[in-house]
Amino acid sequence: MVDIMLFENMSPTAIAEELGDRLRNARLNADLTQAEVATRAGLSRPTVVAAEQGRVQLENLVAILLAMNMVSQLDAFLPVQNISPLQLAKLRGHERQRASRAKNKPTPTRVKKDEPSW
Repeated sequence: MVDIMLFENMSPTAIAEELGDRLRNARLNADLTQAEVATRAGLSRPTVVAAEQGRVQLENLVAILLAMNMVSQLDAFLPVQNISPLQLAKLRGHERQRASRAKNKPTPTRVKKDEPSW
């Protein structure tokens, strides 16, 4: 029977640590050292160690996944979300419209009388 973890009942720290453990296990299954992953990812070894402890910046995590040829796992981690047209309309809110004059009304013209300047 597969042990299913309920992330909903875990703290953010515990979830991050679990993801770090999974990252370490994936690295070990790929038969890679932390130094090899760091070199491939363009990171330092301490950054890889921190990632495996659940303390990693998102960009570094992506670099590590790329280095381990696991970037496709991101689709399972966070699938693409489609926004419904209704939600999109709510996000836009009330859009301002450009003011324009009425098309049926003629533009008023001012006639200035020439007055002598004396």
